[in-house]
Amino acid sequence: MELLERERELAELEAALAAAAGGAGEVVFVHGEAGIGKTSVVRAFRRRLAGRARAFLGACDDLLSPRTLGPLRDAAPKGGPLATALAAGDRDAVYDAVLDLLGADASPAVLVVEDVHWADEPTLDVLRHVGRRIADLPAMLLLTYRDDELGPDHPLRPVLGALPASRRLPLTGLSRGAVATLAGGTTATSAALYRLTGGNPFFVTEAVAAGPDAVPATVVDAVLARARGLPPDAVAALEQLAVVPSGAGLPLARALLGDLSVLAPAERAGILEVHPGAVTFRHELARRAVEGSLPATRRMALHAAVLQALLTDDEPDLARVVHHAAGAGDDVALAEYAPPAARQAAAAGAHRQAAALYEQALRTALPDAERAALLEDLAWTHFHGNDRPGAVRAGTEAVALRERLGEPAALGQALSTLALQQWAALQIDDGLRSVERAVASLRPGGDSFALAFALTYRAVILVNLDREREGLEAADEALALGGRLGLAPLRPTGLIYRGRARWQLGDPGGREDVLAGIALAEELGRLDDVVMGHTNLASLFWRYARYAELEEVLEVNRRQIDVTEHTTHDRVVRSFGARLTALRGNWAEADAELRWGLDGVDGGGMVARQALPTLAQIAVRQGSAEAPELLETAWANAESARALPATVATAVAEAEQAWLTGRDSLADHARALLARTGGPGRERERGELLRWLHRLGDAVAPFPGCPDEYAAGLRGDWRAAAAAWEHIGAPYERALELTGSGEPGPTLEGLAVLDALGARPAAALVRARLRGMGVHRVPRGPQQATRENPAGLTDRQLEILRLVAAGRTNSEIAATLVLSVRTVDHHVSAVLQKLGVASRRDAAQALAALEVPD
Repeated sequence: MELLERERELAELEAALAAAAGGAGEVVFVHGEAGIGKTSVVRAFRRRLAGRARAFLGACDDLLSPRTLGPLRDAAPKGGPLATALAAGDRDAVYDAVLDLLGADASPAVLVVEDVHWADEPTLDVLRHVGRRIADLPAMLLLTYRDDELGPDHPLRPVLGALPASRRLPLTGLSRGAVATLAGGTTATSAALYRLTGGNPFFVTEAVAAGPDAVPATVVDAVLARARGLPPDAVAALEQLAVVPSGAGLPLARALLGDLSVLAPAERAGILEVHPGAVTFRHELARRAVEGSLPATRRMALHAAVLQALLTDDEPDLARVVHHAAGAGDDVALAEYAPPAARQAAAAGAHRQAAALYEQALRTALPDAERAALLEDLAWTHFHGNDRPGAVRAGTEAVALRERLGEPAALGQALSTLALQQWAALQIDDGLRSVERAVASLRPGGDSFALAFALTYRAVILVNLDREREGLEAADEALALGGRLGLAPLRPTGLIYRGRARWQLGDPGGREDVLAGIALAEELGRLDDVVMGHTNLASLFWRYARYAELEEVLEVNRRQIDVTEHTTHDRVVRSFGARLTALRGNWAEADAELRWGLDGVDGGGMVARQALPTLAQIAVRQGSAEAPELLETAWANAESARALPATVATAVAEAEQAWLTGRDSLADHARALLARTGGPGRERERGELLRWLHRLGDAVAPFPGCPDEYAAGLRGDWRAAAAAWEHIGAPYERALELTGSGEPGPTLEGLAVLDALGARPAAALVRARLRGMGVHRVPRGPQQATRENPAGLTDRQLEILRLVAAGRTNSEIAATLVLSVRTVDHHVSAVLQKLGVASRRDAAQALAALEVPD
């Protein structure tokens, strides 16, 4: 069929290629719904590349669990450095090899990866890594995806936000005229065809192929009608290939079918395409239509044939093996191949894929000891992948099996694993009971790995609960035991938490322990411990207002997520970055980032203790109707987490709300917490509490060690306090000190800052204060909104929703509002979440239903 109405997109691709040829590489996204013509556009562009560029082609598969780095395996030249790195499983070498491949020649390179909505996490990491460096390469990264499949928590979303996309090419349906052209005229049939297909090119071509006499009721009917017209042997071959997602390589196709000439009728009918390396359906929707029409018993037999063919390879693709073993109902094959496939995925940082593979293995009949071991691995995989309920379920089942087996050492280790998952899910008492039971049951057996493991994670939990002295004792004992037994793998975690405990107790030398733990983890190749160490550093640098060092950790974390996927740690670290963004007055960006961090299966869990207090504080400062609910939620989460920093941060936000609203009782939590913040390491928390209570009229004073910015304000030295906050880079806090001066000039200066920030409640108080000073010309400030934002949306989110409803892409919205694309991605995700919808189209309909006036 003719490629219609895609001239603009092809021109954009040509422009990107020209930029790449000039050494300024670009990332290009081609996206739209299934069947909209993404592959057709890419193929048309590829045909133009002959003699002009080097092309490397890969595609992601709709497998039960995607192939680890599958698209790169497709694209890698045989025998080259990339193929070697992939075979060796060397993650760093893969990143280097991809960059070298793209920059190895003066002629431009085009790396095409189709259907990245099905990509595994390591592939997404590589794309993010390459995309951030593409601007310095004579290369083009061309990615396609279905945007209607991207729910709020889809793993592609943060990648889209992180990649500096030069061009985003959304594909829309064909016009009525184009549909009529494909239908061969402008008859009533073509009008009916447009109504049926909505202009979707694949749907149109399938319906046209069904014949001119009638438009089929569904596209599936059209595909099946075309297939039924084939000879029986071609139909059988078509059915066999239909159970192989994303096509079969020629060796596999020959193993399944023998003589490939049997495919000729299907190829002539336009159902299949035979390429030099593979046989594929013309479109994935056609494959699904054929596969879906098969009886279950027939599908199972066809999967079994593929499985048998795959296992003749000396090194079969384990993800494909597991997919077809599951389809064939072959539990023996699943039990044998799913565990190594899962461990392979986990080692590559593909935690979602690893979890799916572990689940497949666990559906089979396994000995209890093997099942328990898999469940413990699954618990850690869920932990790193940000699925806390799943981690607790797996850990609980593992403990039950270990209890049945009656092996004390194995039970103790399972209990320790479960304990951390329970703590992360805010099941604090259960977590403490589990780890204390583990330690108590293992001590009688003497020195052992299991006891060292239990003591290490006892330290982790206790330090996170601000029980630093007990945590320090546990960490010291674990390190000593590990030293006696030569247990190097446990040492990084012990060092990191010993250091954190020391520093939280007021000993800055603890920083060296944390850094030593991270360095040892890097030396041992323990990536999980490396990212955990950076999470702890971010927490400590925030606690002690070491913002420059915090920014360094944020940059290290950004580079780290280029090469791996540790969702839980990433969201915690980025929440500290968002808090720093809020401190500097960029509230909209911070709000979007924090809401993204909370976007999980259980509303945030341990991540929420970092995010919720600042979200509540932003809402308080903006006068949002959401503020009371956020304050209540933040307090409940902090209390459940038993985390004093989160509790103090929430109490500070409550005290600020008390000051802004005149409801003094809202500061009761802040007053009660003073008794808990008198020890070393708590100086900033205590200073902040006192400063807000001072504004509320409480008789408080600075204390020895009180940070300068708080102490100056408590002494009434507004000039020194304002200067200190200006040095820190905190405009809101500086403005409050200026407006508390009692002098018209500084007060007016502070009011201007509050207006610029959108701090309406504080600005209203200051205007009243100025009138009380006798200032007659008080600036009116920004015009107040004449309506309430619907669905709890902020002004910025409503603005973005209107642009989404107008069909604007995220990059176009970013350009319009002068925001980063990542910030817009996060805002859009938050809008979808608040509206309770999964797609942009649904969001547009929701806006129309709200009947918001322009």
